[in-house]
Amino acid sequence: MPGGGFSTVAPAGVEFEAKITPIVIISCIMAATGGLMFGYDVGVSGGVTSMPDFLKKFFPVVYRRTNDPGTNGNYCKYDNQGLQLFTSSLYLAGLTATFFASYTTRRLGRRLTMLIAGFFFIIGVIFNTAAQDLAMLIVGRILLGCGVGFANQAVPLFLSEIAPTRIRGGLNILFQLNVTIGILFANLVNYGTNKIKGGWGWRLSLGLAGIPAGLLTVGALLVVDSPNSLIERGHLEQGKAVLRKIRGTDNIEPEFLELVEASRVAKQVKHPFRNLLQRRNRPQLVITIALQIFQQCTGINAIMFYAPVLFDTLGFGNDAALYSAVITGAVNVLSTIVSIYSVDKVGRRVLLLEAGVQMFFSQVVIAIILGLKVKDHSDDLHKGFAILVVVMVCTFVSAFAWSWGPLGWLIPSETFPLETRSAGQSVTVCVNLLFTFVIAQAFLSMLCHFKYGIFLFFSGWVVIMSVFTVFLIPETKNVPIEEMTERVWKQHWFWKRFMDDDYDGAAVANGDVVKKNGHSNGYDPTSQL
Repeated sequence: MPGGGFSTVAPAGVEFEAKITPIVIISCIMAATGGLMFGYDVGVSGGVTSMPDFLKKFFPVVYRRTNDPGTNGNYCKYDNQGLQLFTSSLYLAGLTATFFASYTTRRLGRRLTMLIAGFFFIIGVIFNTAAQDLAMLIVGRILLGCGVGFANQAVPLFLSEIAPTRIRGGLNILFQLNVTIGILFANLVNYGTNKIKGGWGWRLSLGLAGIPAGLLTVGALLVVDSPNSLIERGHLEQGKAVLRKIRGTDNIEPEFLELVEASRVAKQVKHPFRNLLQRRNRPQLVITIALQIFQQCTGINAIMFYAPVLFDTLGFGNDAALYSAVITGAVNVLSTIVSIYSVDKVGRRVLLLEAGVQMFFSQVVIAIILGLKVKDHSDDLHKGFAILVVVMVCTFVSAFAWSWGPLGWLIPSETFPLETRSAGQSVTVCVNLLFTFVIAQAFLSMLCHFKYGIFLFFSGWVVIMSVFTVFLIPETKNVPIEEMTERVWKQHWFWKRFMDDDYDGAAVANGDVVKKNGHSNGYDPTSQL
């Protein structure tokens, strides 16, 4: 996408002139490597937990069980709380770290928060690669989790703020694209390292996480902070210079003044988390929490964490299991690219609803095949059915990758007003990681007890989230980020009742109402134009 000459203009309301400049594209690509690290951590854990040498060293009970499946059924051989803790400890640590990340994002900026994430990732990788016992392994995962908390807080905000309105959706989805590339990279690495003799292949798998960790750290050193963040921290001239640089035009005064006004209102808010609970912020808060819960309850992370384990459970054999995981990883990447192209054209709601139908269908088909063909002590799944399961998993993954995956991060990052944006993103990351932890910790036990019914469980959630989308998620395509209240929430059939006229764009600070559209303190940006 060359940085050349077409302008990005909001289709109605305020028009901000903006070219798509090389610095915006490069900055977004560098920042989005935070997603690469997150994706690699998700993908690598499922692969190494199906490697015999890794299980023998850290989880001997599971190792004995996998070699003698007669003692436990197909569905239960990986059911071990310690093994699940190895995967899920990362998300619990990330959940805790996100509260600190909210503070650093506001006070130190998006760029420095990404740099902190990079350092956590690098130290975590060193611990994991050199692990001698389970405690060292878990400490490494906790440090990686801290990196995830900081990166997932800063990166989506940075991408939403630096991108021109018209392609904000596409550039924000670069984060999710990098998550999927990270998962695919991890699956390919696991496939190769699984063939290494000598018992150190898993160390290489965990150690190669250093590549995305290094990329994020270098990227954070090279990018400029977003103008929103600079202005929010009082660096007005620097923010104006960066805005001029990233928009590729000298006509930045309208956008700059709107950012200054949004920042002025944001500064009145001393307690952003308390402010989140204000009535007029309820639509964004409810939708944000719902999106994160629904994103995990599609069952996607269960499939991506444990794809090799899942396919091995279905009788594919270890090599074939990793191979199948590589296929689903590749589908994940390609489908996310589809969403980058389509999200700003067809809109958010269309993608969410189409995917709901596709995910429901594929999960019901998988459940029927497993219910009929995979018993506790059955041998290999018939080849034709095995291929059909992989095709259905790919159908499910592709639907998720162009809808709930990227949009679960995009919609919250573009809907909160500046005064609660950092706190709102913190809630987004926190709820996401909490439910990721719950699913990661429970999935193998659920697989053991529910058996094929686990896919029916997740498909039921898909129905619920599709109904929620139809009635309660508004379209935010092509709406400038600081105009969401007027053009989205006040127009929605249900949410408009929370936008009281008394609070017309107001921010509450220490119990006082500060008019945003009323321009208290005699400041009116339109008069400056």
